[in-house]
Amino acid sequence: MGYRILETDDIPGYLHERGHWADVSDIHVREVSDGNMNRVFLASSADGTRSLAVKQALPWVRVAGPSWPMSPERADAEARAYEQVARVAPDKIPAIHGYDADNYALVMEDMSDLEVLRTVLNEGAPYGPDTSARIGEFVAQLAFATSDFGMPSAERKALIATSVSPELCKITEDVVLSEPYIEHEHNHWLPELTDLAAAFRADARLRTEVADLRHTFMTSAQALLHGDLHTGSVMVGEREGAPVVRVFDPEFSFVGPIGYDLGLYWANVLVSEQRARELGTSTDHADQLTLSWQAFETEFRRLWPTRVDTFFDDAYLDRFLSRVWTDSVGYAGTEIVRRIIGFAHLTDLTTLPDPVPASRRALLLGRELIVRREELASPEHIRALV
Repeated sequence: MGYRILETDDIPGYLHERGHWADVSDIHVREVSDGNMNRVFLASSADGTRSLAVKQALPWVRVAGPSWPMSPERADAEARAYEQVARVAPDKIPAIHGYDADNYALVMEDMSDLEVLRTVLNEGAPYGPDTSARIGEFVAQLAFATSDFGMPSAERKALIATSVSPELCKITEDVVLSEPYIEHEHNHWLPELTDLAAAFRADARLRTEVADLRHTFMTSAQALLHGDLHTGSVMVGEREGAPVVRVFDPEFSFVGPIGYDLGLYWANVLVSEQRARELGTSTDHADQLTLSWQAFETEFRRLWPTRVDTFFDDAYLDRFLSRVWTDSVGYAGTEIVRRIIGFAHLTDLTTLPDPVPASRRALLLGRELIVRREELASPEHIRALV
């Protein structure tokens, strides 16, 4: 059977056909699609003791419809990413029960008992003691395992070949690393930010530094990335009295610069802090960049003795981590900028009573992170800017 777009009424039969559910009369289904790209359904038993999620990639961007076509093959990248992460960090992703390559559909753990991290933060709650550290560990574990340090050369070459994602990479190259710095129909911003948007387009130094980051994104195949690691792709909560952190939606996954994943998360951390400052609700925001970097570095160094190519010695590790740090700082800046004067904005800012002051501060911070990334050598240097 060929590809078909699933509707709510199709899910009971679909789960039965795929061997995930025996009694179709026992299923209650509701659509909970929330992101920009895909459709998501939750199926639960009548007594509430069992539930599954079904996520399907559509042949277009969900929020735009057929006017913005998009290959559903992005689901292949997501399934491959989950497969890789499951080998090294299974506790940090939802359990995957099956992938239907014909219909570009994943059947996975129901995470409706958890909350999206961005929603939690927007409501004024803290990150908690573990969230950012777990994100740092997640990036380190996935990055090391899929790098030349953690994977034999032949396997790495095969991973790079199977993980090529030209359509989604082109979106990042354009929407994140190009369009905000030129005249483009995708861009929009608050009228009060018109002066900064124009200044950024005219800023030759800024454009050159972004071009450098863009080229690194296009050419540096360091490790498998999540590719879209922000506070909207992290679920948090508590199960059996223990904190839970789950990273999801790795459909932009490809082999690229490790700093891109860290940078996207840091950008969202820094913007969330601006929101909290504006509302006077700041709790533990100031520590999150430091916590994630420390956890990333600690985990990467812990894994280092297991490297498959021992030609890379301990002295090289210091140099490598320094480069990852610098890239991360720069990519954090580009993510902040594009989320304010580019195509897709953040509710962290847009839902503020007056989003202008926080947006201006964040934009100016983003520029500093991009153009001064070489000299901002530690979390303390960034704290001095915030």
